[in-house]
Amino acid sequence: MVSTSREHLIDVPEAELEDLRARLRATRWAEPWPIEPGAAGIDGDELRRLVDYWATGYDWRAHESAINALPSHFAELDGTRVHYLRYDAERPGRLPLLLANGWPSSFLELTGLAERLSAPSRWGGDPDDAFTVIVPALPGYGVAPQRPASGPHTHELWHRLMTGELGFARYGAHGSDIGAGDVSRLGQAYPSSVAGLHLLDTAAPPAYTKESLTDEERAYLDAEEAWAVDERGYSHEQQTRPLTLAQGLSDSPSGLLAWILEKYRVWSATRFSDDFVLTQASLYWFTNSISTSFRPYYERHHRLVPAVGRVEVPTAAALFPADLGARKPRSWIERNYHLTRYTLMPRGGHFAAYEEPELLAADLTAFFTSLT
Repeated sequence: MVSTSREHLIDVPEAELEDLRARLRATRWAEPWPIEPGAAGIDGDELRRLVDYWATGYDWRAHESAINALPSHFAELDGTRVHYLRYDAERPGRLPLLLANGWPSSFLELTGLAERLSAPSRWGGDPDDAFTVIVPALPGYGVAPQRPASGPHTHELWHRLMTGELGFARYGAHGSDIGAGDVSRLGQAYPSSVAGLHLLDTAAPPAYTKESLTDEERAYLDAEEAWAVDERGYSHEQQTRPLTLAQGLSDSPSGLLAWILEKYRVWSATRFSDDFVLTQASLYWFTNSISTSFRPYYERHHRLVPAVGRVEVPTAAALFPADLGARKPRSWIERNYHLTRYTLMPRGGHFAAYEEPELLAADLTAFFTSLT
């Protein structure tokens, strides 16, 4: 059992570390096919190389120490223990910002972006543009426990964190992927407190007619359908039969790594370092949280969370070319959001906060400073 405390966010017993290495060394490999590497799933040769490094060369203790050095805090909110990072602005004055990640990621993806936003002078920026940044962990991701069956939804917990626990009357919010959905619900539910939203993904409009679509929107939906046929198998499994999948991934570290690694390779043009990918995989493994990370998919599919309807707070969309699916036209997003900023980024993908923190920080700063 991995222990957590205010002193040490994560403390993996040596026996669990040895168990992981033993499982990796004993991996039973799938029979390969005579097919181009990566054409039908993860590249087997790359996976073997990373499994070997994870078992023999990867230094978890160094990364564990770095994680424990982060500005972590916990809050007890309505029976749920919420974990978050807090980066105070080097010069107070701007709106506080909440940053939310997606899947298969963690709060670790956002630390570099949070540092840029809270201390811009370290990167040659204006200290007057500094934001106090809060990075809450998605419930059920890593060290953050999942929500109780009847507890508040994630966006409600985050609003209570920002206003009740931290005392911010107004704040801005940024999100990608699953985090973008929760942030959209924040703006929809609490428009008097949420000054604006900055999103890397947006919810589809709840209703529209084919006759109302523009040519650009039709092309986008056709491209999305083609992408879904080729690439959305992971999502269908995670939202329909997640616990079946989760059992295999919770028992096999090589299986868990394959499932995560494929997404880091396909959903980005960036070549992530071995240590970054393995730290994310290790966090899922040691906290046994791959199962609970699937829960948002199931709940959204089965309408157990509020749908995202019209969002009236000012919204910025920043779209990265290597992210999932096709890039949404401005008019499509405007069907469901009060869109005031629309940026087509020149590079980057699904994990943009880690891939392109400079581009993303600049866009966030330009948007949120325009609101204050």
